[in-house]
Amino acid sequence: MKKEDLVKMRQDHVPRGVSQALPAMVAEAKGAMVRDVEGREFIDFSGGIGVLNVGHSPDEVVKAICDQAGKYLHTCFMVQMYEPYIALAKEVSELVSRKTSMKTMFVNSGAEAVENGIKIARYYTKKPGVICFENAFHGRTAMTMSLTSKVKNYKFGYWPFMPEVYRVPYAYCYRCSYGLKYPSCNIYCADFIQEKFFDLYAAAESIGAMIVEPVQGEGGFIVPPKEYLGKLQKICRDNKIVLVVDEVQTGFARTGKMFAYEYSIDEPDLLITAKSLAAGLPLGGITGKAEIMDSVDAGGIGGTFGGNPVCCAAGLAVMKILKEKKLAERANEIGKKVMAKFQSFKEKYPYVGDVRGLGAMNCMEIVADKKNPKPNADLTKAIVKQCYDKGLIILTAGGYGNVIRHLVPLVVTDEQLDKGLRILEGVMAEKVE
Repeated sequence: MKKEDLVKMRQDHVPRGVSQALPAMVAEAKGAMVRDVEGREFIDFSGGIGVLNVGHSPDEVVKAICDQAGKYLHTCFMVQMYEPYIALAKEVSELVSRKTSMKTMFVNSGAEAVENGIKIARYYTKKPGVICFENAFHGRTAMTMSLTSKVKNYKFGYWPFMPEVYRVPYAYCYRCSYGLKYPSCNIYCADFIQEKFFDLYAAAESIGAMIVEPVQGEGGFIVPPKEYLGKLQKICRDNKIVLVVDEVQTGFARTGKMFAYEYSIDEPDLLITAKSLAAGLPLGGITGKAEIMDSVDAGGIGGTFGGNPVCCAAGLAVMKILKEKKLAERANEIGKKVMAKFQSFKEKYPYVGDVRGLGAMNCMEIVADKKNPKPNADLTKAIVKQCYDKGLIILTAGGYGNVIRHLVPLVVTDEQLDKGLRILEGVMAEKVE
């Protein structure tokens, strides 16, 4: 079907609230490349918003899906158990920790995983309050929307929000909420919670969970100082709060380690995963310390489709690819090249205010100019659109819509990566006023 016919059909039958960042209409995708219905090829620096760490349609995953689909598509794990769920739970639990007993359950998405993580933490602690952070993104359901920071278009008009959710500033050093500078600040944004928050906003005795992204994704690829997560963990341990680490976007080798928390702490209390867990099939996970996970009574957690056998089979194939192709190491190789290029853009172009990254999760923050760091969302959108016109798919992020983010599949070839960066550089050069 022609693109214009598909666009017309989309307009007629899909609500406008389901938005599109780019006018792309995919026909086929493999590795880090996408071909649209008009035959145009694109280098994909978006990776399905962090879903495709092992690439588009990897052969091993496709085979696992087909093999499993030929056996059975569904039983509901709560009715009839099956090996793919149990085997993947073991794989993920052991990735998170081999020294502490961990257990894993599966659901259908990152948002559902966050919902269950909060649910389990509240049940375990018998405390209702949840601390979350400015610029956070945790989903669009009732609870996760309440945890998500950005108002438009994620929250506005969808009131009321869930009660007992408290938000504090994140370690966003480029735009510090306290006007301080790292490292002389001594990570005051974390100390604030212990020193003031518990007295002024909510008592520690009422807080059951703290949920945090080790690198904020949708909020702008904000990389905090390495000491930050450790400080948060200490606050949680001192006050009997469950630390829930949301690695929906950062997980599975994206940041140069299997999980981003590994740069700062040994292990979280609960870990939320999804996106690249199953190479594009809908699967989310909650992995946590056995004591916490087993505190919930039988029947208290679960779901009809959670841990679908085909999705779990895909997840097992993903785990094998991640290890055999050493994609965490590859993420660091990609990240070094991308960050070097982004740093050169910062030195060359006045509208690049900041560059950030960990592994192959990288970004540039686009501003009016370095002396006036006002967010420049219009220029950001123009760069992204022009990149698309020249054959590169790349996306925006950030609370102000002024961050260009890089999430290329980790199986990208050097040639593809270099070509994508050349396209981006050419567009950037054209935007100098």
